[in-house]
Amino acid sequence: MLAQLIHTPRLQLIAATPTSLQAELEEPTRLSDYLRAELPADWPPGEYDRSACQHFFEQLQARGEAAAGWYGWYALYGNVSPSLVGCGGYFGPPDEDGRVEIGYSLSEHWRGQGFATEIVRALVGRIAGHAPVKRIVAHAHPENLASRKVLQRTGFRQMHPSDQEDACLFEYQPN
Repeated sequence: MLAQLIHTPRLQLIAATPTSLQAELEEPTRLSDYLRAELPADWPPGEYDRSACQHFFEQLQARGEAAAGWYGWYALYGNVSPSLVGCGGYFGPPDEDGRVEIGYSLSEHWRGQGFATEIVRALVGRIAGHAPVKRIVAHAHPENLASRKVLQRTGFRQMHPSDQEDACLFEYQPN
């Protein structure tokens, strides 16, 4: 089983659980209590919306322990009074071809400080040596230059074409 807690130089990433996701779905302040962290005013950030949270919750409920760590992750900054800066994660375990898709979103207040790069590196590092993982992909909207730069900085290369017409496909090849 892969780790459910990831430490980076500045962040602590905590794997979402059915309990954390249920709290978040019921009332975001309950998530703050669950994580013992300050929640940004714009939570949930970016494309991590209620439907994504609901999907992660349903998948973890249906798949049980085997799915732990293969969906959402909360990114906390600070040790004494941590702040939730964003989230990231996988769209599920590797498919039959060994493909895993990742995504990430940051609260607007925390953007431009390298946190997205740190989250992506941590997520890739967690699974890059995991035997069934042969290919890691991510999508970024063409106009989202910041997100595209994060993916390029973390070793992804842009591929063509994308299976999503409004996004660019990026791929990372683990060793």
